Amino acid sequence: MMFSRAEKTPLAEWWWSIDRELLGALILLMTCGMVLSFAASPPVAERIGLSEWYFVIRHAMFCVIALPVMLVTSLLNHRQARVAALVILVISVVLLWVTLHFGIEVKGARRWISFAGQSVQPSEFVKPAFAVLSAWLFSESMIHRNVPGKILATAIMLSVVVALLLQPDIGQTALITGTWAVLLFLSGISWFIIFGMAGAAGALLFGAYEFFPHVSKRIDTFLNPDGGGNTYQIDRALQSLLEGGWFGRGPGESLAKKLIPDAHADYVFSAAAGDFGILFCMVLVALIAFIVIRAMLAAQRQSSLFARLAVSTLAIQFAMQSGINLAVNLNLIPPKGMTLPFVSYGGTSMIAVAFGMGLMMAFTRIKPEERMATGLPSFKSAIALLAPAE
Repeated sequence: MMFSRAEKTPLAEWWWSIDRELLGALILLMTCGMVLSFAASPPVAERIGLSEWYFVIRHAMFCVIALPVMLVTSLLNHRQARVAALVILVISVVLLWVTLHFGIEVKGARRWISFAGQSVQPSEFVKPAFAVLSAWLFSESMIHRNVPGKILATAIMLSVVVALLLQPDIGQTALITGTWAVLLFLSGISWFIIFGMAGAAGALLFGAYEFFPHVSKRIDTFLNPDGGGNTYQIDRALQSLLEGGWFGRGPGESLAKKLIPDAHADYVFSAAAGDFGILFCMVLVALIAFIVIRAMLAAQRQSSLFARLAVSTLAIQFAMQSGINLAVNLNLIPPKGMTLPFVSYGGTSMIAVAFGMGLMMAFTRIKPEERMATGLPSFKSAIALLAPAE
């Protein structure tokens, strides 16, 4: 017990109102990422001529920054969280457009901008901030019919999407539009609009295939791997998944992992399978599922419509990003540069996810006397939801 229930300090009130099992699960996921960094990063660093522990040290540094960001953000009340999201969104969208002209070009894309020698990807911070601010705009339009909240949220989404397509960054575009679509579903829409959105998504995918050569190349290679495209990385990733078996070859012992260029980043899940086995990967997926399910259940118990929408959207956004990364590792979709939250190497991504999860916990905080009444599930009961019925 860190604090007495009799204490009235801000930290004591935070401790007794925070969802401690959700917080513990997020910290555990971050710890898994640190462990996998020790196992997967050294071969990558050596292969490109860096110090063996280069990525491990930087990953640890990002964790040291991300954890306080998440904890401090979770201290905010609903109004403060909304204001923080607005400030971050405005700054990030401005930087998103600035990056198009002054950003660092990598493989033909301008997605990063340099500050004091550190590369920052503004689109990572746009995602959680956009989710919260759009949730507020949607809730306002649902409560007050004369407030054009949905129109404003759509305008913000379009300004972000245009900037992302100009970079180009199709993966982040999909997440932003997916976040907006989630809010539409949660706010209640007709089947006519649903089918219209499905058609628009298909049209956008076709447009991306026609106008972005790197997208068409990846899709062609995915559909026809024997057609001469570069499948080296995904082939090594699948080999790592298979060679680990149920229990893995041991930390740092996976042969295929040592050949995966992005074993510490986009393909850390495959590296984990090679070193620690399929069972460990299943536990990792269960942990991610627990975080999402617990957050979604907590969202339904919020009295504020804004809080319900914000928590649900942040949780689904977390699930979408995780799902895309896992699908790429399993070769279910074409390769896309999308990190596994709190697990993959990447400073901007980790800090942005920490900010988003901090916002999510800020909205799910409850009074101690309400904890029993809310019926929030424990870790065991949430895992039981995932177990097949006998």
